[in-house]
Amino acid sequence: MEITQVHVYPKEDPRVKGYASIVLDECFLVNDIKIITGPSGCFISMPSRKRKNGKFRDIAHPITTEMRERIEHRVFDEFEKVTGRKIEARAIAEKPPDPGPAGPDE
Repeated sequence: MEITQVHVYPKEDPRVKGYASIVLDECFLVNDIKIITGPSGCFISMPSRKRKNGKFRDIAHPITTEMRERIEHRVFDEFEKVTGRKIEARAIAEKPPDPGPAGPDE
């Protein structure tokens, strides 16, 4: 799967640096990817929605660490091109595990 387009929309916020949209294989769009600063560096947060129990669940997310890294690198590279500001990514090992397949709302 190829990331064929990346658009970044910077934001002046201490925690949320901006939003991104990506296109996969020129045919699948993912909007509302957040670029977030955490205590150990920046990371991306995939689009999510609030469930009935008050917790958030990703709507779409990469299944493999490799794909998450590819998306993150492309989004960070585009952020740097658009803003001229470098992003320090946190180590993948520190990222929370993917929530797995979506189940029914609780």
